[in-house]
Order: sequence, then C-alpha cells, then structure tokens
Amino acid sequence: MGYIVAIVGAPNVGKSSLFSRLIRRRKAIVDDQPGVTRDRNYQEVTWEGRTFSLVDTGGFEWDRKGQMDKGLREQIEMALEEADLIVFVGDGKTGLTPADEQVIRRLRRTSKPVIYALNKIDNPQLEEGLADYFRLGLETILPVSALHGRGVEHLKEVILSRLPATEEETEAEKRIRLAVIGRPNVGKSSLVNSILGFERVLVSPEPGTTRDVIDTPFEYKDRRYLLIDTAGIRRKARVAQRLEKFSVLGAIKGIDQCDLAVILLDATQGVTDQDARIAGLAFEKGKGVIVAVNKWDLIEKDLKNKKQFLEDIRYHLKYLAFAPVLPLSAKTGLGREKLLNTIHEVYRQYTRRVDTGPLNQALKTILAGHSLPLRGGQRVKIYYAAQVEVKPPTFVFFANYPENIHFSYQRYLTNQLREHFRFTLCPIKIIFRKREKQA
Repeated sequence: MGYIVAIVGAPNVGKSSLFSRLIRRRKAIVDDQPGVTRDRNYQEVTWEGRTFSLVDTGGFEWDRKGQMDKGLREQIEMALEEADLIVFVGDGKTGLTPADEQVIRRLRRTSKPVIYALNKIDNPQLEEGLADYFRLGLETILPVSALHGRGVEHLKEVILSRLPATEEETEAEKRIRLAVIGRPNVGKSSLVNSILGFERVLVSPEPGTTRDVIDTPFEYKDRRYLLIDTAGIRRKARVAQRLEKFSVLGAIKGIDQCDLAVILLDATQGVTDQDARIAGLAFEKGKGVIVAVNKWDLIEKDLKNKKQFLEDIRYHLKYLAFAPVLPLSAKTGLGREKLLNTIHEVYRQYTRRVDTGPLNQALKTILAGHSLPLRGGQRVKIYYAAQVEVKPPTFVFFANYPENIHFSYQRYLTNQLREHFRFTLCPIKIIFRKREKQA
C-alpha cells in the first residue's frame, strides 16, 4: 500500500514525456523549456495487478553561480526521502552534463534503490552516449525513447521487478486505517497526540515538523485502528504561469494507505484553496472523509464566525456534501469522542454491502420516480444493478445505452441509493455498463 516510484533528473531530459508514456496518457505538461514541471505530478498506475503511485518531479536547476535552486533541491530531497524507488533520467542526445553528475552523486548517497535510464535514445547508434555514464561507475543504464516508446517496456519490467511482492493482508491492515491530512501547522500532530493520549508525534509551531508518515495502532471501544499522521502538504510559490505548485507526496502515501481521511482545517484561517485541493485528493481516490475543524475553541464565542465558517466549508467543498463536518480542539480535547464515534459510523457505511435482491427492488422504485431520456426515439433502459465493491461502495448498472445516461441522472441515482440504503456519510461510486445480449 502506498508504494511510490519517483522519476528524477536534470531539467529538460524528458522526465514528463517518459512519465506520460508510462501512464499511457498525456497527463504531464511537456514543453521544450527546462523546468516546466516544478511540482510533483503523480498518477496511480496498475501494471500486472501491482498498484503504485508514479511521480514526476521537477528537474534540478542551477543559477549562474552553479548552485542548485534551493526550492527544487528541497523538493527532490523530499522525493528521495519519501519515495520507495527512484528512476533517474538522463538525456541521451546531450550526453553527460555537470547537472547529471550532481544528481547521480546525490542518488548514490541514498539507501533507496535507483534505476538509471537514458532518454532520447531513438536508435541504436545513439547508445554510444551510455559510455560517459558508465564512467561514473554505474552498473546498468537502460536506453529508452519516451517519444517513440523504444525500451519503455523493458524499463517497466525492471520497475516491476523492484516492486515488493503482493502479500497477504497483515494484522495492521485489518485495522481501520485512518489518515490525518491537511496543510502545514493546522494541528495534525496535536490531533494525533490527543487521540492517542500521549506525545507520540513531535509537535512544533514551525510548519513542516512532520516529515515522515508515522503509523500508530490503537484501540477505542474495542475497535482497532491504525492512525497515520502525514507530513503537511506545502503549497509551492508560483514559478510558472501555468502551474500552481504544492507538494503532495507524503499525503499521497498516507491517503493510499488509509481507509478514511480526516481532513483538518484551521478555524482561525478559514477554508483555503489548498484545503480544497487536499480534500479533492482524498475524494478522487474514493476515500471516506471526515472534515474536522481544529482550534474551534478560539472562535467558539463568536457565533457569527462559527456559522460563516461552516457555510464556507460547504461552499468550497461542494463535492464532499456527504462528509460529516466536526468542530474540535486538539488542544482541549473538544469533539474528540464525537470524532472517533463518527469515524466508526463512516467506516461502517464505507464497508457496507447491499444484497442484489433488495438493490433491484429499490431500483424499480427509483426508476419509476424519474424516467430515463430517449435515444433516437428509443428510451434508455436500466435493466438491473449489482454492488461489486466496498471501500467505497461501488454499484454497476447494466443498460442498453449506458453512454447516453447523463451525469445528472447519475447524481439522481447516487442520491436515491443514499436515501434507500442510508449511505449518508460515505462516497458512492456508480458505473454504467452495456448489458450483453442474451444468447
């Protein structure tokens, strides 16, 4: 769970092109100007049943004095610290550069496994450039072409060979896995300590104190949990007009590992765009979400501000209409018990299964209440439904023309499922498929 493969290298060597080739779609911004990727672009991928997060990092950059840019150096250092496997990318056309040498020297000091690849090797003649890299003592260098796909399948095989074997569910994974996520300095570590009842995690007023994902098992009312305290997500300064930067690597790992995410907001600061982005990260991954508002004791006497804050949360996080919003104070313990009880109820709904019989009985009522649209004079029909997954509850609806079902009708189905089966506090996923013709 939460395995991260990070692509690193100097600017303009083709990291983003290789990233897009590996995930099989053009997700990364690709540009001839060096340094286009300054944040960590990430994508969850599954190869041969193995799932992990692939991360495209910004390139190392040097100023006129030959010093690496501080912000980019910090970003790469964090990638090296938090990634499980590193893929170095060099430029086969340009050849070995001083930038490459500095990157490689840094990589050779890490204990993490590193795969070395040389990009832009579009034909065998260009492989002569590998000799310069071998001089640095590298044992294996993989020639690839992100543009044409040459050598990419072999690179994928090597990456797969380095991934850990799929193991049976451990005792820790049988617990309810809970991640505390949010911007730096909103009180995540203080909340963790409050829940656990002791100083498990270092607390400091300095943003960014927590750098690692720290897992702590605990029990509450005979329920077993694994609490994940993630590093704060830092928003990077604007360094390119098209990109707004923020670090997500630690949060990706924490969210990937969790069942439920407690998104912690600061009552004294209001809801920020960054809060919305962090919440969106958990929502996109289909996690159960609890929105917790910390430092509530600091605005508790101001009824107007309290009401406005709660309205702002619902306005900025419209897509999390199902998520409970809980005021609390990590410092005083206000709301702690309610938070833990809510976590249990969200998890109960998040893992609930609905039998096919009752589901299709409800479907008849749902369809009768709102007719489907016409297609070329023929009405779109939904024949039956089945729940195929939990975490989140996932329902497949079989129809004659699934492509013609409007998103507004999907929203209607979602709301009806919530009402009929009391999925009031967790996300629901709906899939439409074409019913196969009967033989």
